[in-house]
Parts: sequence; C-alpha cells; structure tokens
Amino acid sequence: MNVAFITLSNEGARLIGRLTGKFPDAAVFLHERIAAGMPGDRFASTVDLTDKIFGQYEGLVYIAPCGAVVRAIAGKIRHKTTDPAVVVVDAGGRYAISLLSGHEGGANALAIAISNAIGSEPVISTTTEAVKNIIVGVGCRKGKEAQKIVAAITSALAMANADIGMVRYIASADVKEGEAGLVEAARALDIPLRFISSDEIRSSDREFGRSEFVKKNVNLPAVAEPSALLAGRRTRLLLQKTIFGGITVAIAKENCLSLE
Repeated sequence: MNVAFITLSNEGARLIGRLTGKFPDAAVFLHERIAAGMPGDRFASTVDLTDKIFGQYEGLVYIAPCGAVVRAIAGKIRHKTTDPAVVVVDAGGRYAISLLSGHEGGANALAIAISNAIGSEPVISTTTEAVKNIIVGVGCRKGKEAQKIVAAITSALAMANADIGMVRYIASADVKEGEAGLVEAARALDIPLRFISSDEIRSSDREFGRSEFVKKNVNLPAVAEPSALLAGRRTRLLLQKTIFGGITVAIAKENCLSLE
C-alpha cells in the first residue's frame, strides 16, 4: 500500500518521524506552521491538500483532529471499494482510528500497522470485527515454522472451547515483530497480528505467569499471557499459557466486566 502521512502539528511531525522507519516509502505532508527542519512537503489547507492527493494514495494517515479530517474528505467520498483507506491518529499517539474504507479498503489493517509501529490502540468499528472478542497471545522460539504456529493456535482454541471465527487478534510482544513464522501464521489464518510494546508488558500490573526462560532470552517477564491480556480491553484469560513444542499460547476474552 502506498501511504501518505499528513499532520498539522509539531507533535504529529514527531510521530511521523517514528512511523517512517516502518513505512520508508511513505509521502509526508506537513502544515506550513510546523517548525522548519522537519522533512516533508508543506501545505496551507488540509481541505486543499486532500483535494489534491485523495486519489493518489491507497492509504492516507492524518495525525490531526477527527473533525478536521472529516471536513477534508467529506466531499470526496465515493465508494468503499475505490476510496483510499483513511486512518486518523491523535497527536499524542494514543489511538489509530480506522475512519474510511475499513475492511475493503484496508484501513483496519493500516490502523493496526500504525499501532504496532507507535504503540497506540487501534480503533476499529467495522461490525464484523467489533463483535469479535477472543485474543490469542503467542510466544515462540526463533525460527518456528508457520504451520506449527497455526497448529498450536488451533489446538489452544479447541482447549479453550473458543471459535476461531471470534478471534480479533493474534498478539505477541514487539520483540517478535520480525518472526517470519508468526507473521505467516497470522496471514494464513487471516487474523490481524498485533504487537504489544515491551515497556507496556514490563510495566503492566495485570496478573500473569512469569518465566525465567523468557526473562533470560528477551528480557520480558512473559510473552503469551500479557500479550493476550493487553491487546484488548476488560480481558481475562480463558486459557493460561500452554506450550506446544516451543510455541506458547494463551487465550483471553475481551469485555469481561469482572476480572478474576
């Protein structure tokens, strides 16, 4: 997906600086009031810029207020199969909102990719996705094959009596972001892969099992359980960490009013 980043603020420009490492080919557009020295094409009006670039990119990521983005795209929206994916990120980098062309246009996936890059929370309101409430946390040794990870996830879901069609995310720690087998497994299952930052796992006060092996190898207290718990809201474990030949899987359920 060819992507453009657009922002109105210095804070947004700094976020773009973090994002371009993950999106090296992305175009960057900065409002003219942003401090000099930050690389990017300058613009004066969000509406005028959007008029110009709306049809040029598959994905538009605005680090700006939602209202400003809605006003900018309002007259240009045609159809969910042809409009670009539009994601809105707040200047604090807390949320990545899938605003337009969520499923068909790829905005849901783009919001998750943005969140993985900067540690924000993806906000996805597509009905078929929003009702899903199962999160599968996965930790694995380096080099584990995709088919073995898929088999481990499938077995764990059966143990938890959970339907794979209700899985919202496969989640892991950011130290596993380059693990090809995990990425391929998520792709094979057609389930979004979300990475939780190591700092968030270390600072979490949620109760989960600790592992000296994981601590020694990746400097984290655990991977599977905290990833499953932290990738959602109001979560509780359905299945504690279970090991399948070097692959650890834990399963959490979202929107549980009572945490046990």
